[in-house]
Amino acid sequence: MNEFFSQLLEQMYQTTWLEAVAVFFGLLSVWYSKQENILVYPTGIVSVLIYIYLTLEYKLYADMGINGYYFVMSVYGWYHWTDSENKPQIPITSNSKKQNVISILFFIVSFIVIRTVLVYFTDSDVPNWDSITSSFALVGMWLMAEKKIENWIAWIIADIISVPLYLYKGLPFTAFQFFVFTVLATWGYFSWRKTLLKS
Repeated sequence: MNEFFSQLLEQMYQTTWLEAVAVFFGLLSVWYSKQENILVYPTGIVSVLIYIYLTLEYKLYADMGINGYYFVMSVYGWYHWTDSENKPQIPITSNSKKQNVISILFFIVSFIVIRTVLVYFTDSDVPNWDSITSSFALVGMWLMAEKKIENWIAWIIADIISVPLYLYKGLPFTAFQFFVFTVLATWGYFSWRKTLLKS
């Protein structure tokens, strides 16, 4: 156990200011999401742009791609959540059975495609791990942009799996961020559920 904490401290000393900035804006983004605040998107965009660079540097190619996807979905979500005169703000809703099936199929297809790319076209040493977290994140981001409560379930799973992945890759602040994301996503789920039950 002492060896684990020693290694963690050593990794923390080697953390770049860029990773710290990405973590700060990432945590802020999840906090705003839980609050149903439109600032979820601009803060998230800052974080994902930094993580595109960091994940490329650490050979987490699926996560790099997923951050590019987050960028696109953040722009879409920012537009979709916007409260304007012509378009009312969308409410929190729950998936229908059909939407659950689509979400599961989206996960399966994403996993197969991402894993195939990582195994045959990259030097990734964690293709399964990277594919699973990225596939859950793809589903979570899509459901969040649509303001579906199930987005939190996908995020919780992705975040839990990401903690040991980022520790293994030597990014302790990012691993810590995903631990906090897990807590915030759980809190977000219950907060959105309360709002959904009131409507």
